[in-house]
Formats: sequence, C-alpha cells, structure tokens
Amino acid sequence: MTKEHYDYIIVGAGSAGCVLANRLSENTRHKVLLLEAGGSDAKFWIKTPLGYAKTFMDPKVNWRYSTAPDNGLNGRETYWPRGRVIGGSGSINAMAYLRGLPHDFDDWEQAGATGWGWSAVKKTYDAIESNSEILPNGKRHTRGDGPLLVSDLSDQMHPFSKHFLKAAVDMGWPVSDNINGAENEGLSMVRSTVRHGRRWSTADAYLRPARKRPNLHIMTGALVERVVLHQGRATGVTYRISDQIHLANAGKEVILSAGAINSPQLLQLSGIGPADLLKKHGIAVYQDLRQVGQGLQDHLAISHYFRATEPTLNNKLGNVFGQMIAGARYLLTRTGPLSVPVNQVSGYVRSNASVAAPDVQIYCNPMSYMTAKSGQPGVESEPGFLVCAQLSRPTSRGSVNIASDDPTCAPIIQPNSLSTNQDRVMAVQASKTLQALAQTPAIQVVTKERLSPDITEMDDAEMLENFRNRAGTVFHPSCTCRMGNDATDSVLDAHLKVHGVRKLRVVDASAFPNVTSGNTNAPTIMLAARAADIILQDA
Repeated sequence: MTKEHYDYIIVGAGSAGCVLANRLSENTRHKVLLLEAGGSDAKFWIKTPLGYAKTFMDPKVNWRYSTAPDNGLNGRETYWPRGRVIGGSGSINAMAYLRGLPHDFDDWEQAGATGWGWSAVKKTYDAIESNSEILPNGKRHTRGDGPLLVSDLSDQMHPFSKHFLKAAVDMGWPVSDNINGAENEGLSMVRSTVRHGRRWSTADAYLRPARKRPNLHIMTGALVERVVLHQGRATGVTYRISDQIHLANAGKEVILSAGAINSPQLLQLSGIGPADLLKKHGIAVYQDLRQVGQGLQDHLAISHYFRATEPTLNNKLGNVFGQMIAGARYLLTRTGPLSVPVNQVSGYVRSNASVAAPDVQIYCNPMSYMTAKSGQPGVESEPGFLVCAQLSRPTSRGSVNIASDDPTCAPIIQPNSLSTNQDRVMAVQASKTLQALAQTPAIQVVTKERLSPDITEMDDAEMLENFRNRAGTVFHPSCTCRMGNDATDSVLDAHLKVHGVRKLRVVDASAFPNVTSGNTNAPTIMLAARAADIILQDA
C-alpha cells in the first residue's frame, strides 16, 4: 500500500469537487488531492451540447444506477444516470442553469442551514456567474466576471420554441427574458452552461485553470473505498486504482463531493450512518448517525408527446442525412442543432391561483423521442414536440443505503415516490397544468396529433394513474447528507461538517436540506463556492 500526504482531500471531481479543487489550491501552501472514479471529460459527446443523449447509457462515463422497485410508481424500477467522469453529472446533464426560487433557500435556513438564505446565496450566484446576453441590436454582451459562463442561446434555438412562449401567454403566465432574473415566475428560453457551442461545466470553468498548479494533484480511475477515521476525526482515505491500494492522509480535511448517491454510500462504508444498517453488513460503527442516506429527494415529471404541423428538430435529427448535415455544421462552425441543449423553454408556474408560490416546473422541447429496448433515447423521424410538468417541491423522502460492505456494489436507492398525500395531489395538479397547456390555442394550432396516452381526455384518477405508470426522474437526487440543526434531523451542520466527526465535510447536492424548485446543477455549484469560502475561513 502506498502512502501519500496532503492538506485537503476532495472525493469526487463533479460540479462541486471541481470548484473546491480550484479554490482550495489557490493558496500554494495547500497541497490538494482530487480523486475521481471516472476518467477524462475530453470526449466529443461530452463537449457537444446535444451529446448527452449519447452519454445517457454510456458505462464509460456513467454509474448507470437503477432504483429499487418504487411502490409510488406502481413498482417500477427507474434508471438514474450519474456522472462517473471529470465534471461528474455536470458532464452528462442537459446544461440547464436555473438558480431556484428565493423561498427555496429561505427554507434551507429555516431547516437549520444558518447563513444559506436567499439574500446570502444570491451574492454567491452573482459572484460566480458571467452572463452572456443578447442585446436588442442582436449583439452579445457579457454581464459579470465570474468563471461560470451562463449563456442566452435564444438566438440559436429552434423557431418552433416560440410557440411555447405564446402558449404561456395563453395560460396567463409571465414570459421572462431570464428566469434567473428579477422576474422568476413564468416561462423563458433556458439559460445554459454553454460557451462557444461547447459544454461549459465546472471542469472547464474551475478545474482546467487550476490543473497546472503543482500543489493540485488529480487522480482519475480512483475509487475511494473508505474514509480513514481516528480519535474523532477524519485523517484520510483509502482508494484503489486498478489493483493498487493507496492511503492518502489529510492534514486539514477530507471533503466528500461524490454526489447524492455516492457520498452517503461512502460515509456508511466508513462506519458513519445508521448503526443497525452498518452492523447488518459487518461494518464497525464509528458514529451512529441515523440520518446518513436518509431524506432523499428528487424531482418527478410527466411528459406528453405530440405530432407537429410544422418542422421541429425531428426534421433535422430524425434521419441519417439530417444528422450528417447537423454534424458537419457543428464541426465546422460550432453552431446548429448540436450546439444547443434540447430543453429550450422552461420555468416556474402556479398550478392554481390559490397557491402562494410557483409549485410546478414546466419543460417544453421542440423535439419528440422514442426509447429503445436498451433504454437509449432516440429521435423520432416525424416532426414532434413534448411538454412536461414537474413537481417543484415534493415532500416525499426516500433513502440511499449500502447493499454490501463492498465499495464496488451499488447502493439501494429507494425514492419512495408519491408517498405523501400532498405529492399525490400535486401529481394531479401538475398534470392538470399540462392538460390546460396542451389545449391552449398556441399549442393546438401546431398539433397534428396527440400521441397516446392523451392527457386532455383524462380525469383526476386517470391522471394520477398515468403519473404512477409513466412519470420519471428529472435526475435531481439530493438531501441524503442534508444540513440541519443537529444529529437528530440531519447529517451536517451549517458549515457542512459531519455531526460528531471532526475534519470531515460533505459538499454536493446531498447537503441540500430540501430540493430546490428547479434544476439542481446551479445550486450545487453555488453551494460549492460558498463552501470553499467557509472552509478557508474556518482554516
């Protein structure tokens, strides 16, 4: 076994880990080790914005998890892709950048995450972002000087997407230029982490500039097996590369940024978690911390598909010739259909006028898909589109628990979808919102056919059953190592320190006290940037 010595050890080079690696290595006196189980993100389909359809099932860059049978979804097992590559899930996601709604973070603070309210996190968002925007004269302007470029791609989106904004007007919803701006209710063209026609993840924005620092060591293909614990503190980690076991010691801290599935798994493998679970798998209990792996939240959404009377992206990408043309255009100019994520219109809306804040997220895509038996998504040949509704703030909570003491064995993911009556009511309300959207004049005029099942013909009971049978994850797992008041209700304190264990933190989406109203990549990056400030201040 080889032995190594560092100040900070970061486990996971995902959206959070890349931020931490940059910030903690800025001081050349800090020797930093970044460990990633996957490999390089220098791959064509990772860097191509529409390439995430290719990485969706790719075991070379994806953990390819599946959940346990989920009673709330009529016993279905659902597929959960998670990034196993530099950049993590930020290298295989749809690049949508939504900060979340102000009350999301005020709720974090009320849950015990002191200092994480909206007024505080907004300052962090403003600091980390550069916003590439389109001026009224058509020219581009960049606002802000943060490392993370967030781009307005509306000038490159498919013309069909304008029908979705017209439908928003029909629904009485606001239409915004930027859903992350002052007007954060209603629909808008999606802002994306894309730069010059290429994905711009934190691996690009944060890790790449830090790579040449001699005090930052990046190890890929490194599966961390345990956190080493001694006398109440984390002293390092053991990790495996091929058949070689390494022991890395941390003089200052060990930081887990392995994501909402792997961070709780690693804590449990290390003896930190529910004592009965650890004993069941023959793991010595170091800290009986019962909330580790518990409290899992995710976003569920229901999609419906339509044949279109006008050309959509299907016309360009649903046949070999069109794909060749789009590919050539992208290679030559970094423009065209491959340069823009398919999630083109989205936003937060209220399911009815009586609710205090938006409770549904809408997605509208100018393309329809089919899913092969392998699970790989594909583009249909006929012009089509989809509309989708997501429960923004679910109340159901699930769990992530180890199935074995073997670090290579996937944990058991139990989402417990729709386990609360509130979520079942919301599933119907979200479906009703989609039902109304599908019947707006703007959507009806471009609808050639509503594909089965037709949501416009369903009553409440049928909508709930449709949701149980067809709804799927939007790939936003979170909260499995959440911040809170103490060990009875959480895993971490407001400084992201693991209760009862010194020199050990968790910095990723698992630390969310509750899931935000929309896509979780932006909040994860923000959380990591704030965490870096906290870690350096504490040091």
